[in-house]
Amino acid sequence: MMFDALQTQDIVWIGLGLLGQALFSARFLVQWIASERRRRSHIPVAFWYLSIAGGLTLLTYAIYRADPVFILGQSTGVFIYARNLYLIRAGRAESAPAGT
Repeated sequence: MMFDALQTQDIVWIGLGLLGQALFSARFLVQWIASERRRRSHIPVAFWYLSIAGGLTLLTYAIYRADPVFILGQSTGVFIYARNLYLIRAGRAESAPAGT
């Protein structure tokens, strides 16, 4: 069997990588449901939080695997997801009534 030669540490790391992939994939399900409810394309804030959670988890896994391509891709993505959350918060702060 494929996992017979793996040590417990390897299995834990594979589990972490799978968790990161599940978080990362869940964001598309969240976006799809939100868009269906609104009957138009919509990206909820949860999409960006799942992107960061999945991206950081996958980045951790990529660093463990010492895969420079994977590391570069995930680190760039995490920066973009964090920037989107910052812009969302900044936009909300600008549109909030004065004194709140």
